[in-house]
Amino acid sequence: MIRTKYEIDLTNGCIWKKILLFALPLMFSSVLQLLYNACDIVVIGRFRDHTALSAISSTSSLINLIINLFIGLSVGSNIVMAKCYGQNDKEKAQKIVSTSIIISLISGLLLGVFGVLFAKQLLLLMGSPSDVINLATIYLQIFFIGMPFNLLYNFGASILRASGDTKRPLYFLLISGIFNVGANLLFVIVFNMSTDGVALATIISQFISAMLILITLLKEKGFCHLSLKELKIDKKVLFEISKVGLPAGLQGTIFSISNVIIQSSVNFFGSYVMAGNGAAANLEGFIYACMNAFYQASITFTSQNYGAKKYDNISKILKYNLYLVVLFGGILGITAYLSSGFLLNIYTTDPDVIKIGTIRMGIICVPYFLCGIMDVVVGSLRGLGKSTTPMIVSLLGVCGLRIIWIFTIFRSNMNLGLLYVSYPISWIITFIILMICFINLYRKIVSFETNLTKQTTGIV
Repeated sequence: MIRTKYEIDLTNGCIWKKILLFALPLMFSSVLQLLYNACDIVVIGRFRDHTALSAISSTSSLINLIINLFIGLSVGSNIVMAKCYGQNDKEKAQKIVSTSIIISLISGLLLGVFGVLFAKQLLLLMGSPSDVINLATIYLQIFFIGMPFNLLYNFGASILRASGDTKRPLYFLLISGIFNVGANLLFVIVFNMSTDGVALATIISQFISAMLILITLLKEKGFCHLSLKELKIDKKVLFEISKVGLPAGLQGTIFSISNVIIQSSVNFFGSYVMAGNGAAANLEGFIYACMNAFYQASITFTSQNYGAKKYDNISKILKYNLYLVVLFGGILGITAYLSSGFLLNIYTTDPDVIKIGTIRMGIICVPYFLCGIMDVVVGSLRGLGKSTTPMIVSLLGVCGLRIIWIFTIFRSNMNLGLLYVSYPISWIITFIILMICFINLYRKIVSFETNLTKQTTGIV
């Protein structure tokens, strides 16, 4: 197979080094993508009052709730493409690229219309206070207008990642991220805009990154080539993508439901707590993005090696990703907490808001690596084509436990710290169950292949 300079052979050589080569650009890409929202919050927090900051902070869990189903489909594209890449099936790869791009555009248009029409009603259901709901509605409506660009980038990047290419998506986000920072400052400071200005800057930036990834796919000569003449949905490929992508998307959506319920509980404490919670959650997002790179590595490496029938590598991939996510997650989580005063001051100078944010970071940031190891095991299971199992386990272990916790333990004592502690407890329980599922599945795969080899070679 002829590879470009951006692609990485994920089935041969030193695995842990290749995981780092794959994960580091992806890590920086995820961080840059988060800078869209972070820049919104920082600019608004610095140049507007806490009401505007609360308005933007209160929308993140709702945005994730609505778009996670379709982001899950992009994970499905990555898994199917990576397996196809491992099998060296170029003809099928072209169908995957074409189908994925069409899905992204249709999904983006549907989400855009839905978000514009129902933004305020959804915020009302979350219990958004009257002093922030109008600003939050404007931000949300403009944000969803740019959803086709958001999904086009995510699907396109997932296709490139399947071949081991995590560098070009990073370059594209770097370009659009720089523009986003400049546009935010221009719209808010010079044009005196509020949440509408930062939302507008975000969707223009997303348009830039989406166009760059689209041009790249059109110019590609190998597996990731997009041909406009052959642009159509392949039903068989769509089914494969949906089979692994929909459970991932449903899991993300229901995860977000539990987070929306938690956000609604946070809203109960008022706009100052909302602002502190939002700033801390945004900082945690950067740590999660770094850890999530190893979840993505787990999916792509496992899928390629599974497609290439290199089963011995699969257990090594899980082991190395677990080591790396604990290392990165532990160091970043502890460092973020110890620097919480300084970091939160970037978002706001209000001491009451900073105090609330520090409480959250103390409970969630330090053990955040537990979330990372949970996700890595989910990635390995999905890479093996099992997406429904981790969905069910995660929903019961994370979402179910958090919801029960909120309506029982938290309701009996409305304490903010008691609300946050539901996070690490749910991560530990879910990780243990997922690890048991992986061990059982891996043993079955190895046993099946061993028996199949014996039958083929005539060994009894």
